[in-house]
Amino acid sequence: MELKSGNFTYNFQQNQIPFKKIILLNASMAGYISELNAENLIIGVSSPEYIYSEKIQKLLKEGKIQNVGSDQKYDVEKIISMKPDAIFTNHIASFDNTYELLKNNGIQVIFLDEYMEQQPLEKTAYIKLFGEFLGKEKEAEAKYLEVEKNYNDLKQLALTGKDKPVVLANEMYGNIWYLPGGNTSVAHYIADANAAYIMKDNKDEKALTMSFEEVFAKTNGVQYWVNAGSYTSKKEMQKVNALYGKLEVFNKGKIYTLSGKEKQRANDFFESGVVRADWILKDYIKIFHPELLPDYQLTYMKELQ
Repeated sequence: MELKSGNFTYNFQQNQIPFKKIILLNASMAGYISELNAENLIIGVSSPEYIYSEKIQKLLKEGKIQNVGSDQKYDVEKIISMKPDAIFTNHIASFDNTYELLKNNGIQVIFLDEYMEQQPLEKTAYIKLFGEFLGKEKEAEAKYLEVEKNYNDLKQLALTGKDKPVVLANEMYGNIWYLPGGNTSVAHYIADANAAYIMKDNKDEKALTMSFEEVFAKTNGVQYWVNAGSYTSKKEMQKVNALYGKLEVFNKGKIYTLSGKEKQRANDFFESGVVRADWILKDYIKIFHPELLPDYQLTYMKELQ
């Protein structure tokens, strides 16, 4: 059986899958496992403080899931002694020696490129891959179809919105604003929610680096600012960067952060959100066209006061 993920291709014998004992080295992958109700197959995770799932946290407390280190350093001996069937991770070149060591000990190391997908439903579709790996093909297919149907219905709903507001996204780090390119998932979500992103005509799949002045010049008429970090208040935001106060949207518009489902260092936007493209789209529609979803409360986003 052949499985493909981005640059990687895997061939498995029938007797190798489904996997019964897996280790996750990225919190985002926990989202797929949780949506398949397969948390009991996880025996280890790295950086557990970044995992939002209550079920996984409970299994960690009970000792059924082990902490195997962090993306600074994995506990290779511990991993080998746990004898996992497979390890799921994003490929980090500086860890190639570690990966080799694990493979030499008979452990399948599976690299996934889900984070590079910029079409929201393409990210969701990775659940089918996990379905194949974990013997849950039917559940995975059903979940994908559910999210896809919700997403497309919501997209149609958004088109009935009475206006098409102008939108700014992301924030500055130091003196650079990392503005999502016009072909990134952020840009696709904004478009599908029937709003006009300021970089919508750009074709990049990555963030564009701009100075405050360059961004400022594009913010005329912006009514909404989304994905604005994880600040707790506008005051705090301005304390971190006084320049924000010069933006019309800061003073007259609405600003939303991604901190609606945060617990300490874990943020469910980066976990269940990788699968639930429909919930993310629903949040954006609620923000840009509140009249279309009068009873819906935001899931991942939060308005800054």
